[in-house]
Amino acid sequence: MLSKLLLITTLLAAPAFAGRSETGFLNRTINVAGFEYRYQVYVPENWDKQKTWPVILFLHGAGERGDDGLLQTDVGLGHAIRKNPAAFPFIVVMPQCRAGKFWTQPDMEALALAALDESIKNFHGDRERLYLTGLSMGGFGTWDLAAKYPSRFVAYVVICGGINPLPEFPGIAVTLAKEHKVADPYAETAHLVGKVPVWIFHGDADPTVPVEESRKMKAALEAAHATVRYTEYAGVGHESWDNAYAEPELVPWLLQQRSKH
Repeated sequence: MLSKLLLITTLLAAPAFAGRSETGFLNRTINVAGFEYRYQVYVPENWDKQKTWPVILFLHGAGERGDDGLLQTDVGLGHAIRKNPAAFPFIVVMPQCRAGKFWTQPDMEALALAALDESIKNFHGDRERLYLTGLSMGGFGTWDLAAKYPSRFVAYVVICGGINPLPEFPGIAVTLAKEHKVADPYAETAHLVGKVPVWIFHGDADPTVPVEESRKMKAALEAAHATVRYTEYAGVGHESWDNAYAEPELVPWLLQQRSKH
C-alpha cells in the first residue's frame, strides 16, 4: 500500500515539476565566429514566459577574465544578486571576456552582444528595456558600446570606468581614445551617448582607475546636455561596485527608463 501511495504521489507531482522553468544562475554556451564561449544568465525565481522581462547586460572587470563561464558572477552584479535576489527583477546576461582580451576589442564586444541577443530570445527579454552596466574594465567597455550602439540600450550604469588608456592596461581604453584621431574622446563619447540616461559611480580613493576619468565624463555629459547622475564615494577605493549595486535607488531608476521609440 505504501509503495502504491508513493507511486501515485510521484506521478501527480511529475507534471508540475516538468512544467517548472529553470531559474537562478544558468550555464550557457554560444558560438561566435567559430569560437565557443561560456557565459551565464540569471533568471528570476518568478520568471514567467507569458510576459516580457527587462534585461541587463553586465560586463565584468579584468580580474574575472577566463573561459570557465563562472568567475564573472562572483564580483559585482552577480554578488549583489546572490545577497538579495528579490531586488533584481531582471534577466541578467553575464558574458566572460577571455584572458588577455579586453571588452573594447571587437571580438569580445561581438561575444557580449551575441549572448545578449540569445538571452533575449530564450527568456522573453524586452527590447524596450535593455540596460548596460560594467565595472572597471567593464566600465570602459560600457562607454565603448554606448558610443558604438547609442540606440541599443535605454540606460547605462558605469562603475569605476574610464575613457583614456591606463598605464598598466593600455589596451583597455575605449576605441575613440586609442584608434581614432579624436581631440577630446570624453566629449565625443558624450555626444554619441546622446540623451540615453547614465548613472556613473566611482570611489575617490581608487588607485586603479583614477576618479578623474568619471569626473571628466560627468562634465562632458553635462556639457552635452545629457541625462546624467553621478555618485562619488569618499574614501572608497577601486571596489566601488559593492556600494553602487547596493544603492536602493538604482533598480527603481533603471526600471523607469524605457525606449522612447
